[in-house]
Amino acid sequence: MILLFDVGNTNISIGLSDGKLVNETFRLNTEVTKTSDEYYIAMKSLIDMKAIHAVAISSVVPRITEKLKDIANRFLNLEPLIVGPGVKTGVNVKTDNPREVGADLICGAVAVEFTTTPVLVVDLGTAIKYIYVKNKTILGVIITPGVSISIKALVGNTALLPDIDIEVPKKVLGTNTIHCMQSGVTYGVASQVDGLIERIREEVKEDFSVILTGGLSQTIAPLCKHELSRDPNLVLKGLLNIFNRNQILDK
Repeated sequence: MILLFDVGNTNISIGLSDGKLVNETFRLNTEVTKTSDEYYIAMKSLIDMKAIHAVAISSVVPRITEKLKDIANRFLNLEPLIVGPGVKTGVNVKTDNPREVGADLICGAVAVEFTTTPVLVVDLGTAIKYIYVKNKTILGVIITPGVSISIKALVGNTALLPDIDIEVPKKVLGTNTIHCMQSGVTYGVASQVDGLIERIREEVKEDFSVILTGGLSQTIAPLCKHELSRDPNLVLKGLLNIFNRNQILDK
């Protein structure tokens, strides 16, 4: 089995693959203070580590990347593929500084590389990323604060607002503090997604499909007015494609 890691600032998404499909997924909290030994113990309770023959990592948290690489080296006797400079992705990046584009954005774009029409990938993570992909090329990106960041900023900078769970209230207009805040971070994000879809369409002057991914996609997708699809494992699928491409090139 191939062990796949999508490391974000809030969560580590873990996938198990037979080389063709992402068969199982797990999620751990991103905790930079944890040692590689502690992460390995947590993984052993979820995964048969003896069945792993390869490891691939997409990460935006360098300190976690090093811990996962240490796990692969010490416990699995494997050298992981880490998405970064020198790794063949098959996707072109038409931005001012291509090396600044995060591994998660690259993997999201690779996952839709064989789509014949343009695609807008909306990754609802710690930050919300909008990745416009056409003809295996990233043509532009939008990055906005994610739901968790918005809540922390709101609670941390106001004296009387409480911390809240991310749930969708029954009405857009709240009548108590918690529902008012929940409406802002759920319906508000859905409205942002709808609004940016419209603005991007005006700018690119062409139609495109929209795919939502990320931890909160299940919550936000039903609230959006535009037609879209959802794939919670999109980044892991892109990472698997990158792994397979580099295995072929190495042979």
